[in-house]
Amino acid sequence: MADSPPASVQPRNGEMWNPLREEAENLAGALPPLLVAAEQLASAIVLGVHGRRKAGMGETFWQFRRYANEDPPTAIDWRQSAKSQNLFVREREWEVSESVWFWRDDSLGMQFASSKELPPKIDRATVLTLALASLLVSGGERIALLGGESPPAMGRAALRRIAHILADLPPAGEGVPPEAAISRSSTLVWISDFLQPLDVIESRMRGFANVGVKGFLVQIIDPAEEDFPFTGRVRFETPSHGDTTMFGKVQNIRTNYRERYAAHAEAIGVLARRLGWHFLRHRTDKPPQTTLISLYGAIGGARAQRGF
Repeated sequence: MADSPPASVQPRNGEMWNPLREEAENLAGALPPLLVAAEQLASAIVLGVHGRRKAGMGETFWQFRRYANEDPPTAIDWRQSAKSQNLFVREREWEVSESVWFWRDDSLGMQFASSKELPPKIDRATVLTLALASLLVSGGERIALLGGESPPAMGRAALRRIAHILADLPPAGEGVPPEAAISRSSTLVWISDFLQPLDVIESRMRGFANVGVKGFLVQIIDPAEEDFPFTGRVRFETPSHGDTTMFGKVQNIRTNYRERYAAHAEAIGVLARRLGWHFLRHRTDKPPQTTLISLYGAIGGARAQRGF
């Protein structure tokens, strides 16, 4: 009797089956779909890396912390680890202070999409968040989610953790980042539609800027919000409160609406420039690649100017 083929290539449903391939497919299936899309987007962006792993940088000792799965084995401090049954990593000051924090707006208004052909604003914001995070971890950056329970960390595990949190986060936020403590010289990537009152946005921006945080703002825009193409009798509803407003001939307010919308965005841009921050705008009817390239390049340029 002929030997049966090895288990790794046993036929299954007419196809050659490989257990490693099945395991990989199962792992991929467990990932949030938007992370898969973000990874594909990130892989299409070839910009090189701007990681901070430079000889002679970060010589100031900060603290010991427990070794995590995403840490490279070379980061283990064996002398400190020998004193206990746990493994420890010697963190240096630059590793703590130069983290990149993400905040994606999860308010109800981010669920809006004016057409079935367009993604909801929150989906596009999530893809940009995860794609940028993917590029940054490839460059050796520490990333974290603002308001989350995990500290900044390197590696794909940190990226997957952020993706799962964003996928499970219910849409009920206030539209601005929490007043969380971020160490000086950190970077904040704030992705939102920025339709909250200007004074609320400004207060939160200044709060972070006052402690030395560098900010990168990305406004996610549904084209209907900017173009206001509506005509005739239209009812508008506020997602967070359920308030409604009816207009009989809505086209009569189009010019005034567009002016106010543009002025709001311009005011945020002016404030960002005064604080030394960056403000980018992205419409969901446009491909995300251009915005991702601009955002990633801006972060790399800012770090170069600051000597990182």
